[in-house]
Amino acid sequence: MGWYLSAAVAALTANSLCAGTALADDADRETKRGEIVVTGALPDDYVIGSQATSTRLDLSVRETPQAMTVVTRAQIEDFNLNSINDVLLMTPGVNVERAETDRTYYNARGFDIVNFQYDGIGQPLSYGLQTGSVDTALFERVEVVRGSTGLLSLTGNPSAAVNFVRKRPGTETGGHASLSYSAFDTVRGDVDVNAALTENGSLRARFVGAYEEGDSHLDFYHNSRLVLYGILAADLGPNTTATVGYSWQNSDPRGVTWGGVPFLDADGNMVTYDRSTTTAQPWSRWETIDRDLFGDITHDFGSGWQGKISVLRRARDQAAKLFYLYGAQDPDTGEGLFSWPGAYIDEDRQTTVDAHVSGKLNFAGREHDLVLGVNYGEAQIFEYEASDPSLTYLPLTPEQAFEGQFPYPDFGDYSLEADFNTKIYGAYGLLRLSLADPLKVMLGGTITRMERSGTSYGTENYFKKTAFTPFAGLTFDLTGHLTAYASYAAIFNPQVQADEQGAILDPVEGKTYEAGLKGEWNGGKLTASVAVFKTEQDGVAEYAGFSTVTGKDFYRGVNNSSRGVEVDVAGEVLPGLQVTGGYAYVDVEDDDGNDARTFIPNHTIRFSAVYSPPSFEALRLGASARYQSRITNGDAYQDAYAVVDLMARYQLTRNLSLAVNVDNVGDAKYWQSLQWAQGIYSAPRTVRGTVGVSF
Repeated sequence: MGWYLSAAVAALTANSLCAGTALADDADRETKRGEIVVTGALPDDYVIGSQATSTRLDLSVRETPQAMTVVTRAQIEDFNLNSINDVLLMTPGVNVERAETDRTYYNARGFDIVNFQYDGIGQPLSYGLQTGSVDTALFERVEVVRGSTGLLSLTGNPSAAVNFVRKRPGTETGGHASLSYSAFDTVRGDVDVNAALTENGSLRARFVGAYEEGDSHLDFYHNSRLVLYGILAADLGPNTTATVGYSWQNSDPRGVTWGGVPFLDADGNMVTYDRSTTTAQPWSRWETIDRDLFGDITHDFGSGWQGKISVLRRARDQAAKLFYLYGAQDPDTGEGLFSWPGAYIDEDRQTTVDAHVSGKLNFAGREHDLVLGVNYGEAQIFEYEASDPSLTYLPLTPEQAFEGQFPYPDFGDYSLEADFNTKIYGAYGLLRLSLADPLKVMLGGTITRMERSGTSYGTENYFKKTAFTPFAGLTFDLTGHLTAYASYAAIFNPQVQADEQGAILDPVEGKTYEAGLKGEWNGGKLTASVAVFKTEQDGVAEYAGFSTVTGKDFYRGVNNSSRGVEVDVAGEVLPGLQVTGGYAYVDVEDDDGNDARTFIPNHTIRFSAVYSPPSFEALRLGASARYQSRITNGDAYQDAYAVVDLMARYQLTRNLSLAVNVDNVGDAKYWQSLQWAQGIYSAPRTVRGTVGVSF
């Protein structure tokens, strides 16, 4: 049983999506090189002017032939969305599967999200999950493009691409700091400082720091997280800008869970626990250190042509001492649960390089857009494991299982269990043809060469694949406010899961179709869209049992399809009133037409609104809500529920503000995921107070 027990093993993806560089305050007021003034004031807009996540072209949301949502800095600040889990919980069409304290899965449109990027630069190797808690302090916004993003991501995946857009330095000096206190003695401090290092701002820097520490509604759980981030930008000439940055995050939780409490007892009935119940032991921990070194150079060649070279080096180290229990409890005697402690060290090193040019072409009397690029990614993974056989497979008492009384194991020496290297080479291109003033057609694709060598838990981890993933899209302006669109994308995603004989499964292949309407009003300050989609995937890895041949879990390839509808809205509805959110419906079926992946809700709603009275702008009031329909996984179930959060902020002076947030106002109690056979409950009603200072 390996490092990712009860989870799907690594799913290969690589991506190099590029994002716009809105920096602070108002993302629409970007200068030629993406600079804006940083005044120290908190942002207040829930929309952006343009993005390049889906195509590398600076297109508005309306011009993009795919469904997308942007969570801006304003929404992050208003509702204290301090982790990526918080952000994606409020993103329409995205589900956050949190079955344990420090490992999270995400899905959209019925399938796991495995495309994650930072400023458009992705990861050569993705596990399709997040270990630890990624802090949002260093991000300006989060862009989520739903559907297949194989055009620039090297591999196609039909769920979504999540792009974290980092804060960038502006040309004026200013900053903001805050200190907050909330339930379970949780304290958080943030600081964000921008500095112009030369009189004209040609050399500028930005520093961000955040620290959070506190307990939880779960017994024994205590988390501390420190984030440091610095970035320097320099104008090397009138048309060239170089940027270099570094981020460091340490997440060090104690009393963590590996898995959760079992949903079902030995009779197959749902078990009800206290909200605080956990399978964690006081000695369990899961420390993660993330380090990112990145840089880019952009150049304006003139005549509408630009070029950019980006480099990202990621290093992640994990050290975990964990306790997992399995089995089903007899409802009368409490017997039937067994132990599995384990200690793990994980080292992950990834490098990605991307270079592309984009510009305008004039032919047939019209102006068209072209993007051409190449990229390279490499990832090296080392995983070490240690165990205590004397404390493994032991029958557990209820006190040992749920009250933290299992003894600390003697794990002994670590052994190397996984050592493999992944390399990806790609070339991509996209042509956006302006066939008429209202009609634009996009044609493009990616050629990708993927290589992997090494071993993972005794199985050879080797493949060499070359694939072409095409993309096509069109937009047609129906009126001055409405645009119809359609798109098609191929799916090609190599897998590392093994079958019963230990052979690696074939890559996932398939296709996805999407069509919809997008609207823009109020001078671009308000956007809305509706999309319909259909996806077909062949050969998706599905857990199939334990292999007596390899002594490991094994998987089989299954064919699944999904279809659904999504509705999004974002922006200023009335003076002072900002909204964002949407509704999503998804239905997943197997080859025989039966419901599949029933732990994913068919219906979800995400909605946030804030209001600052035009006559009293010092006051800011808001509410956010999320709803999901009933879900099941075998005999386990979670009824439909809704969660409502409230916020209020008052600007006492030009530089001082006070805020209060109340999360889960109705004190809803629900399972945070049914993806596996175990889970943890949601947090109860919590209150947070914040003092903010601008300078």
